[in-house]
Amino acid sequence: MKIVVIGGSGLIGSTVVARLREHGHEAVPASPNTGVDTLTGQGLAEVLTGAAVVVDVSNSPSFEDDAVLRFFQTSTRNLLAAEAEARVGHHVALSIVGAGELPDSGYLRAKVAQESLIEAGPIPYSIVRSTQFFEFVKSIVDGFTVETTVRVPHVLFQPIAAADAAGVVGRTAVGEPLNGRIEIGGPERFRFDDFVRDGLAARSDPRTVVTDPHARYFGTELDERSLVPDAGATLGGTRFADWVGMTTAPAR
Repeated sequence: MKIVVIGGSGLIGSTVVARLREHGHEAVPASPNTGVDTLTGQGLAEVLTGAAVVVDVSNSPSFEDDAVLRFFQTSTRNLLAAEAEARVGHHVALSIVGAGELPDSGYLRAKVAQESLIEAGPIPYSIVRSTQFFEFVKSIVDGFTVETTVRVPHVLFQPIAAADAAGVVGRTAVGEPLNGRIEIGGPERFRFDDFVRDGLAARSDPRTVVTDPHARYFGTELDERSLVPDAGATLGGTRFADWVGMTTAPAR
């Protein structure tokens, strides 16, 4: 089966491509690096020829409110139109747990706009809402940091390994369209501030973690369950400590 992965050279996309190829599928990465630009439509018709499924794991190059909204709306409209022309039978998109409940975040509003276009579009679809990836925790902590102080809310936090998320996306792509959403998260729940505090201490990072219920995450304050999936979510198998061990192990 030919499956085109939009954003196929990124963290998640490259892993999705590799997993699909391992299972015998013709997985084709598509991005500006391969001559495919979803914002202009360049290369879409060619790459979608013969495709049965499109997986969209692309991301905006800018997180500024207007720019990110423009990216997801324009890209998704162009994709859906090209898929209809190519008779693609399944559109899979990666989104974010809690996106619909955090309207103060421009980035999350843009993801909701993307989901709405997919749901109203002509292509059978599946939306995979994921919690945050282990690989992005450092940049999140840096975003909470002002000088030497890291302000983090005491809310639940359930990150997932990117490889586990990619596995779910790949399995979703080869299945029947859900015409709905599923949620995924990691196997463990933490308190966000305690998680960051323990992580910095383990690395002898001198920054001080302060518990702050008003600390903003992608521009929004968080509720107790904003960052965790609902009951019935698909959970990854990789624990955070094990992931840290794998990513810091010396080469042999």
